[in-house]
Amino acid sequence: MTAPEFPATPDVPADGYESGLLNRRRVLGDAWVDKSLANRNEFNAEFQELITCHAWNDIWGRPALGDKTRRYMVLSMMLGIHAYEEFAMHVRAALDGPPESRLTPEDIKEVIMMAAIYCGVPVANHAFGIATGILREKGLLAAAAPQSPQPASR
Repeated sequence: MTAPEFPATPDVPADGYESGLLNRRRVLGDAWVDKSLANRNEFNAEFQELITCHAWNDIWGRPALGDKTRRYMVLSMMLGIHAYEEFAMHVRAALDGPPESRLTPEDIKEVIMMAAIYCGVPVANHAFGIATGILREKGLLAAAAPQSPQPASR
């Protein structure tokens, strides 16, 4: 399914958009980007162009840090601003990314452990819940063992 075409924003150079789209696909995967682009409409199309050109080309296209370091940074920043949906999206992308920039469950755990100190225990607690669900969904973590009822204390 192809996304509907919307008029290009005059301030967005086509090559910056195309390069950004390649970066966006490399980092987030085709399925996520296709879903995002399929949800464009006349109200949000300019925003999609803005983030593709500027976030995904101008920032993710910079050579200095590389995708793996940027993944660590984005996960950390999403926790710092309590952007849990974006955190979940980037956890999935980090686990599924190209081998050279893929993060392991251990890497993600370390990001959350640091967030416990710098962002707070409630943030880390929530992040562990999100990441645990994703790891289970992907078969990277065993399902929770059923809890037996605890005897009542006397």
